[in-house]
Order: sequence, then structure tokens, then C-alpha cells
Amino acid sequence: MLYWLLFEKLHTTWGPMRLFGYVTFRVALASIVAMLLTLILGPAFIERLRRFQVGQYIREEGPKWHSKKAGTPTMGGVLIIFSIAVPTLLFSNLKSPYPWLALFGLGSYGAIGFLDDYAKTVKKQNLGLTVKQKFGLQFLAALAIGFFLLLLHANGAYSTAINVPFFKQFRPNLLIESLLGSPYTYPFAFVFFFGFVAFTLVGASNSVNLTDGLDGLAIGLMIVASGAVTALAYLGTHREFATYLDIERVPGGSELTIFCGAMTGACLGFLWYNAHPAEVFMGDVGSLGLGGALGTVAVLLKQEILLGFIGGVFIIEALSVIAQVASVRLRGKRLFLMSPLHHHFESLGWEESKVIIRFWIAGLVMALFALTTLKLR
Repeated sequence: MLYWLLFEKLHTTWGPMRLFGYVTFRVALASIVAMLLTLILGPAFIERLRRFQVGQYIREEGPKWHSKKAGTPTMGGVLIIFSIAVPTLLFSNLKSPYPWLALFGLGSYGAIGFLDDYAKTVKKQNLGLTVKQKFGLQFLAALAIGFFLLLLHANGAYSTAINVPFFKQFRPNLLIESLLGSPYTYPFAFVFFFGFVAFTLVGASNSVNLTDGLDGLAIGLMIVASGAVTALAYLGTHREFATYLDIERVPGGSELTIFCGAMTGACLGFLWYNAHPAEVFMGDVGSLGLGGALGTVAVLLKQEILLGFIGGVFIIEALSVIAQVASVRLRGKRLFLMSPLHHHFESLGWEESKVIIRFWIAGLVMALFALTTLKLR
């Protein structure tokens, strides 16, 4: 909105408005505005949650020492989503489809999380949505995003090839029609494409959701991951940088950088209130929404594989839960004292703050390694 008004309408008559033509300037503005929105609106929003008695529900199978957190206001992810959406709409060129798709990923997965939180905190249904309901809705949202991507692909605005770390020339096509060679096999190619997109988005959203178990843990890791994808978005949509790094470029996708910057700023602002001891939790509306947004951005940038490095701690946390369940069912024994992995270290006697800081460090190292792979090719 402001981009259209201040740049497209005024830059020819008032020179300083040319600044709004630079992505870097608008990224900085979006990050600052998102952070300030979260910081300024935070106290009133938390008080409103308390008034409506929207408190955190502690699972019976969860750590007993977390019982003191019961009743802490949750669903703070609503504030995060609002603080991301406003600067994205203000500072992006809304003629580009990329910020709209990113906002759809954020909003659709956030809405699923909202339904789950609402069932648990307002309707007092202990488990919220059932597993089938939650995964079914997540797959539907992923299929919708995949459908929009195919429309962009049909118009020549999106490539279905993906970047592979450490390889310059190896860029497999998700539609794999060039490999299949026959139009009769195209349906299988589309199934593979939609399956890959769904795996990325559903995996990312649930990984962040499973990591959100300690004060500030998930949101701190999201700051690191959002900062990394902001850099990726800028490099992957810039003609010179993409050519120099020899990565699949996203023409016209520079506006996605605005969204990523806003996500970083909103997460920074929310950490102010979510840091240990937390005044508010983001809830499923925040964790699923941010995870869905992260997965959507990775698909748009064609960096789905690199997302595994950027969100390495998220992936490890999710795998720890899968491994724990598989071990109990197949062997009748636990691999960890408790899952996800952060609860295992708590059970070993680590202080909550120590677990959080060490996981942040691990996340930062993985994100930095992911960015270095752009040149190690």
C-alpha cells in the first residue's frame, strides 16, 4: 500500500521517495515496524488474553515441573501473524504474487493452529483437534499452495526446479516431465510435485510446533531461521547474486524478502514477552503459522532441501518424537527419557534456560552452515 503510494505515485515528484524502490530499505522498515507492533501491542494483548482466560493447557504426559506454567496466556501467535501481515502489506509491491502466497501459508496454517488452540483453551477439549483433522487441514492448505504454484509455473513466473546444496548443475525438476518423457505419465509427476510440497510444508509446520515446549525456544530459533531465509530471499531473487552463486533464481520474487524481514522483526518483538519466564506463549496458532510460512518461503525460493539445514534443530526435535514413538511400539523401550529432545535434556537435570540457549547456539551454527553451502558448490 505505502509502496504504491510513496514510490509509484510520488518518487517522480519528490526525490526521497525513491528510497522505497530499494528492497533493502523496505526490508529494514518492515522488520522495524513488525517488531514495534509486537512490542507496543504486546501488553494490551496479553492482558486481553488473561481477561478471556485463554491459558496454557499442560499435557498430562508432559514434564511435571511444567505444571507451574498452566494458565499462562497462550495464542500469542495471533499477535505475531498480525505484526507480520501489516508491514508486508504496507511495504511490499502487492502486484507480485509471492508475498500473497507467503501470507496465505502463514494465515492458513495459523488458522489451523487457532482452531486447535480454541478447542483446548476455550472449549476445554484437552487434545484439541484430532490428529486426522489437524493433518487433513494441513495437507489441504499445502495442496492449495501447490495449485497456485502450478498456475505461476504455467504462466512462466515460477520454476519447478529446485536447488541442491553442494551441486551447481544438479537442479531436479519437481514435475519430472523431462525425465518421464510421456504425457501419459504426467499425472504421476503432478502427484510427486504435490507430495513434495505437502511434505515440506506439513513437516516444517509440525517441526516448529513440536519444538515449542520451552520459554522462548521455538521463537528464538525462528529468529535465526527467519534471518537466514531473509538473506536467501535477497540472494536468490537478485540477478547478480543468483548468477554469481549459480542458484536457481526467482524472477520477481524480491518482494518475498519483505515478508521474511517482517517475520524476523515480529519474532524478535515476541521474544521480549516469551523469554523465560514467559508472559505469553505463541500456541499452535503461532508455531503452526510460522512453520507453515517458513515452509512456504522455502518452496517459493526453491530451497526446500536447504531448509533442512536452516531449521536443523526443528527437524531433530521432530525426529526425536518419531524415533521415541517407533521405539516404544517396536521395542517396548524408550530411546529418550522424554520427547521432544528438549525435555530429554531437562530430565537429565539441565536448567530450562541452559537447554534454550544451547539449542539456540546449535540453530545458529546450522543456519550459518546452510548459508555457506551457497558458495561451497
